[in-house]
Amino acid sequence: MIENFIAFRNFPTLNQAKDLEVLLNQNNIKTVLGDNIPPVDVTFSGSTLQNQYEIKIDPSDFEKAEAVLEKDTENLLDMIDKDYYLLSYTNEELYEILLNSDEWNVFDYKLAQKLLTDRGKTIDPEMLASLKKERLKILAKPEENQKPWIIAGYIFALLGGGIGIVIGYSLWRSKKTLPNGERIYSYNAEDRKNGLRIFLISIIIFPISFILSLLSRV
Repeated sequence: MIENFIAFRNFPTLNQAKDLEVLLNQNNIKTVLGDNIPPVDVTFSGSTLQNQYEIKIDPSDFEKAEAVLEKDTENLLDMIDKDYYLLSYTNEELYEILLNSDEWNVFDYKLAQKLLTDRGKTIDPEMLASLKKERLKILAKPEENQKPWIIAGYIFALLGGGIGIVIGYSLWRSKKTLPNGERIYSYNAEDRKNGLRIFLISIIIFPISFILSLLSRV
């Protein structure tokens, strides 16, 4: 069901997003095209999304979609400019790309493999699968150092501000998507417990604080 689809790739332009949509559809992968501009930015970092358009697919299709992208990219590897920046990378830097494949576009990921192979290094599917598995373990670790947000959440909750609701809910329910499409909680169990407490306290105190504020104006 499309209700379960999650973002696979984000793009700054509609044309780029549509190109991927066509490619995936041609390979029998259902997609949903939309924008990812939130009405209000409530992220802890305070940053806003750079990419305005996204292609959503079923999480179970992530690996298939990655394979389709990689195969489509292979046709472009021999067409790079002589001054393309990856050509000057050391072997160690190219291996770093393979390890952190989620941080690089598909073209650079495939080119890093080709360059290493051209330099006499053995790059096989088993090694790539192992690197991706190790990367998933790293990315699956809960976000660290939420203590400042927990403290701020309790303060805002006790003060009766709606910000406590936002912080509490974010700590409690926030999830992140791994490169394989798996959705996991962003924070560890203890931080999530604090988030739930902050949320519940805020839900109780906020309406009381609001009513008292109204009464004080009468």
